Amino acid sequence: MTKEYHETGIHKAWQQRGLFIWMLLPLSVAYRAASFYLKYGVHPKSVGVPLVVVGNINVGGSGKTPITIALSKELVKQGWTPGIISRGYKGKAKEPLEVLPDSDPAIVGDEPIVIKREQEGPVFVCPNRVEAGLALLRKYPDIDIVISDDGLQHYKLARDVELAVVGPYSLGNRWLLPAGPLREPVKKLKEVDAIILTNGAQLLEEIDTPCLKATEVITHAVNLLNGESRDLTVFAKQGRKIAAVAGIAAPERFFEMLKAKNLDIEEYPLPDHYDYKENPFTKILADIIFITAKDAVKCAQNPSIVQDERIWVIPLETELDPKTVPLIEEKLKKIVVAYNKAPTNESTKTTKNGK
Repeated sequence: MTKEYHETGIHKAWQQRGLFIWMLLPLSVAYRAASFYLKYGVHPKSVGVPLVVVGNINVGGSGKTPITIALSKELVKQGWTPGIISRGYKGKAKEPLEVLPDSDPAIVGDEPIVIKREQEGPVFVCPNRVEAGLALLRKYPDIDIVISDDGLQHYKLARDVELAVVGPYSLGNRWLLPAGPLREPVKKLKEVDAIILTNGAQLLEEIDTPCLKATEVITHAVNLLNGESRDLTVFAKQGRKIAAVAGIAAPERFFEMLKAKNLDIEEYPLPDHYDYKENPFTKILADIIFITAKDAVKCAQNPSIVQDERIWVIPLETELDPKTVPLIEEKLKKIVVAYNKAPTNESTKTTKNGK
């Protein structure tokens, strides 16, 4: 198994404006024209309840999915009944489909399964997120707020609150694809309701949009074979050979978090959304192998991997800025659209009725 970063090469190039990047600039102009048409040539459709989009304007792992999970949990604490929709990236589902804890990642994608396992609300996937939201509400009419995991550029979907996540790659050279990492111009960040900064991303001084920080935390590992849970401090004291494997957009972020726990690891990055149809662990000489929860979804589909007692899953928890949910609720107070959902408690009556 070759040790190399599969995702960071292009991101490193996007941090600058070198000769090769300049050569791509005409394509970025074409990309912007196409994006403009997609944004302004559609008529957004509401799913019928308040909707929050958790997205980003740049390519790469910024931490949207963990924030979606954390936001769902926090909204429940405040009396809301959230549901979640997703595109189901790399899944084969073409029509709205409910995600269950044991769904096939080849059908619904890997991240929606992680979302379903980590929070209690229903999760639906569909390339058309409007259809996903409508299907979710048909089956679960008590849902009073929908969270879209990604979809900031899915302008067919009407939204009431936009949260833009900025991760460790930040905004790079601030050019649009393919000359840069951006899906939309930087000025989009002036239009969203809040920016969420993850993994030490820097504040954007020239943008006066509210900036909130989210902190990712890892504390323990769960054995893929038998479900045993151990605190990470136990592994640091054992002195055994440890490897870390990550098929995510920013694998180095996972590795750095492990090293911050005083774990001496060998790093094995894989392409984002790696399918694990072939077993990559047989060539790794280690006593312990750490993987992400996103990887575990697909590893569980391969019997030869499931039987490897060396593999431990690292759950990722995200702590939101305490201002996040109050900001969302304050925004919803100002919405003119009359939603037909009744409130669940006194704190949300004001918000949901828009008074």
